[in-house]
Amino acid sequence: MSKKTLRSRLKHSPQDEGHVQVTPEQILQLVQERDIRFIRLWFVDILGQLKAFAITSRELEGALKDGMGFDGSSIEGFARIYESDLVAKPIPETFQVLPWRPKEAGVARMFCDILTPEGKPFPGDPRYILKQLLAQAAKMGFTYYTGPELEYFYFKSPQVLEGLDEGGYFDSVLSDESHDLRRQTILYLEQMGIPVEYSHHEVAASQHEIDLRYADALIMADRVITHKVVVKQVAHAAGVYASFMPKPIAGINGSGMHVHQSLFKEGQNAFFSAKDPCYLSDLARHFIAGILKHAREICLVTNQWVNSYKRLVPGYEAPVYICWGRRNRSALVRIPEYKPGRSAATRIEVRFPDPACNPYLAFAVLLAAGLAGVRGKYPLPDPVEADVYEMSELERHAKLVETLPGSLIEALEVAEGSSIVREVLGEPLFTKLLLNKRIEWDAYRTHVSDYELKRYLPIL
Repeated sequence: MSKKTLRSRLKHSPQDEGHVQVTPEQILQLVQERDIRFIRLWFVDILGQLKAFAITSRELEGALKDGMGFDGSSIEGFARIYESDLVAKPIPETFQVLPWRPKEAGVARMFCDILTPEGKPFPGDPRYILKQLLAQAAKMGFTYYTGPELEYFYFKSPQVLEGLDEGGYFDSVLSDESHDLRRQTILYLEQMGIPVEYSHHEVAASQHEIDLRYADALIMADRVITHKVVVKQVAHAAGVYASFMPKPIAGINGSGMHVHQSLFKEGQNAFFSAKDPCYLSDLARHFIAGILKHAREICLVTNQWVNSYKRLVPGYEAPVYICWGRRNRSALVRIPEYKPGRSAATRIEVRFPDPACNPYLAFAVLLAAGLAGVRGKYPLPDPVEADVYEMSELERHAKLVETLPGSLIEALEVAEGSSIVREVLGEPLFTKLLLNKRIEWDAYRTHVSDYELKRYLPIL
């Protein structure tokens, strides 16, 4: 690969970025040419929180060869004290220059594989967990693509939940500060090789959405982490704050991360069938059935915070009821309309995850649930095209429509008995996640809120 081709690929990454080999020597050459002095090594903890440490360019050759050791005992969901030594080994294909940093003595980032001192994959690394699921899909002949829609809010500051605009869905205001922030974010993402499909104002005031063009799920999980970093960085540089909190303000819509998904086999979309009224293959129907059947179990991973369940309530466009439909935006799984001649675009849209999840683990459990449906040939129930929110409880019961967990503790208790979540995460990480979420729930339920004081103190 020539230097020119390498620079072009790293700047304008194609859909299959990550499957094209980039050698350490090519990265070292690019670092020298671009005057990169610092490289930030990125990975995430069990909760999807970005962790990083920086090395200088002179340490990069050794890092690419042997990795860099670090103490994993303080990383949530990682190693215990007595087995705390871990190694972060940068992945050449993920090298990108951070465009908001100075060009002289520049800064780049690389995602890392987390290894044991013996050089084996660390089983608590969320990225490794997703890689294992994708390997299972590959053995079945499938490539798993995802395309998430990440919603978020702009606020004056973390302490002042005052928005920057009063816009609504798809509104465009030329003097809108939020519009300029979105524009700069997209420019940075494109410079980092992350194609953006489109962006727009969301339903709530100061709520926005930037959608990434679909890609292999591992690449996309890296891009989701980068997307959130860039959104927050651009906001910080402008003196404001961006939040991916699922429900920051009571009484208005929360922020979701709808995930478009498809399986490809031998270059063809395995979800498409021209013979089906919904243009869905039998495989796609089994996949959807798997998502629906296991939605309650995997909710702890796709919606992992106490606050996540403040979003998952009727009346604010977030899905609550476990059903599927074509044009029904109250359904848990929606089938975007097929356009003739675009069979490759046939996909399902899973609407319940939120942008505060760990994307590696979320994509992993969504894939596992779908593949369970494929392997077991789960039957798909009839679609629900009526507004589920307007149905009576009796009507929903007649259609066998269940609901998602209504709280973190309910999601935790359902996940605790899930063989799928246990198998995907592995026993150590599964146990750690349950412990972490139980601690979070206990802290929440023992807290006396302003709501309780205002409502009950005057009368009790």
